Amino acid sequence: MTATVEPVTAERAALEHFLDAQRAAVVDIVEGLDEAGLARTTVPSGWTPDSLLRHLSGAEYYWFGVVMGVASNEKDDAFTAADQYRAQVAASVRAIRDMPLDTPTSGPVVDGLVDEVTTLRGVILHMIEETARHAGHLDIARELIDGQTGRGPR
Repeated sequence: MTATVEPVTAERAALEHFLDAQRAAVVDIVEGLDEAGLARTTVPSGWTPDSLLRHLSGAEYYWFGVVMGVASNEKDDAFTAADQYRAQVAASVRAIRDMPLDTPTSGPVVDGLVDEVTTLRGVILHMIEETARHAGHLDIARELIDGQTGRGPR
């Protein structure tokens, strides 16, 4: 039996393009920060660039691995947070490569998004939103840590 592979449509290409752009921005924003910068908190809640990268790695794993039912966790404590994030993104890309956008979710969706995120399409849209939101947080943190602005490809 041959697996059905969805052709890359303009919609799929656009979704992947915008998610990949946000992922690249996250990596670029933290590029060059030393250990002290990655561990520095600039907000009252106490998160650091390192902890936000780990959060985004976990989100990649949860939404593409658990919710879409193709878990591929690339966590490794030997990696830096940025390396872990890159590895988890690569695992996410591999996990959904041949999955049609209309594939229904098969794992638990967090409360508040159950009615909104019902297919792979919804998961990708949510991850664009999640990644862009946190890229903005990282952007501000980077400016407060060492004054650098305008990082990221967008």
